Amino acid sequence: MVDRKLTGAHYGLGSWLLQRLSAVIMAIYTFAMILFLFCIPHDYFAWQTFFAQTWVRLFTQVTFLAVAIHVWVGIRDLWMDYIKCACLRLTLHTCTAIWLIACLIYSVKVIWGM
Repeated sequence: MVDRKLTGAHYGLGSWLLQRLSAVIMAIYTFAMILFLFCIPHDYFAWQTFFAQTWVRLFTQVTFLAVAIHVWVGIRDLWMDYIKCACLRLTLHTCTAIWLIACLIYSVKVIWGM
């Protein structure tokens, strides 16, 4: 019998899809930013105007959320695969989740200026 202590169940396909979808979002954002790097004048005012647009802020925030999801799936799987002590694994999961939530809250402050 398999011991499923603090590992959860049925993460496989859902985690795989989340990681692939978040990777696609990050790739599209990276490609778009490289494209805009060559299309927008290289001065502070032009970039400030570009990043002040709502669609750019929204795209940036969605990408940051995708990064957080990508990190969560990867680190969660790493903790589950290599940390055998259930207490330590739960502590690491909790610390990782708190850190990612704090990063997401801070990203809202930075991107939206709140």
